[in-house]
Amino acid sequence: MSDFVMTRWPVERFTEESAETTTLAIAEETPISFVYNSVPYAVMMGTLQDLEDYAYGFSITERLVSNAASIRAVRTEIGEDGVTLSLDIAGEDFRRLLQSRRAMTGRTGCGVCGSEDLKSLHTALPPVPTMPPVALSAIRHAVNTLANYQTLNAQVHMVHGAAWCGADGSLHMIREDVGRHNALDKLIGAGLRQNVCFAEGFCLITSRCSFEMVQKAILAGFSTLVAISAPTTRALRLAQEAGLTIVALARRSSQHLFTGSVS
Repeated sequence: MSDFVMTRWPVERFTEESAETTTLAIAEETPISFVYNSVPYAVMMGTLQDLEDYAYGFSITERLVSNAASIRAVRTEIGEDGVTLSLDIAGEDFRRLLQSRRAMTGRTGCGVCGSEDLKSLHTALPPVPTMPPVALSAIRHAVNTLANYQTLNAQVHMVHGAAWCGADGSLHMIREDVGRHNALDKLIGAGLRQNVCFAEGFCLITSRCSFEMVQKAILAGFSTLVAISAPTTRALRLAQEAGLTIVALARRSSQHLFTGSVS
């Protein structure tokens, strides 16, 4: 598989019995900018597979074009900041797009949909606070008890959770939502309203550890982010730049350290 889609990333794998160094296949997450008749419309995060299919499907489902025939051409340009999909569309559809043009509404599948160009994603982020490494025992405790606090998910079995955990792994605060970004935003908002210092302890999320989730964690002031599912390479690089510790694929039986350190 292409390096643009997947990367092997070195990790330390911990279990109750042992620790080992290995590598895991990590999905690449890339900003994909949609440009219609030279006018930027939105930036989505995704993998670099089937991009022309994506261009057509996005344009139709967002009702930006009336039919597939309205798309005259699709050009793909891979740059340092991401990928640009330039679409030439029929004049009538383009006039309608300009009249109703707006920042993309956030949805469960994207956390950067309001960005109109690739450069806007690369704003310098502050370094995270320097804190003592979180203990593996605390992470394991939080992962093992998380379900007890997901009251909404216990009923509907399909919502994400974001929790702030103390240094001992106890859950101090949790928020749930159908969108992983929404759950984390709610947690951060609740902490801001209560003057919480998120640098103490760690954040635990039930979703994958993607670029925008790491960005949110950094801006909130977390020093460690723990995710139930896997990270992307872009998320890991961003975490490295800011000094954010990432523990992902955090399950009851094992945890994987991708960046930073644990104790």
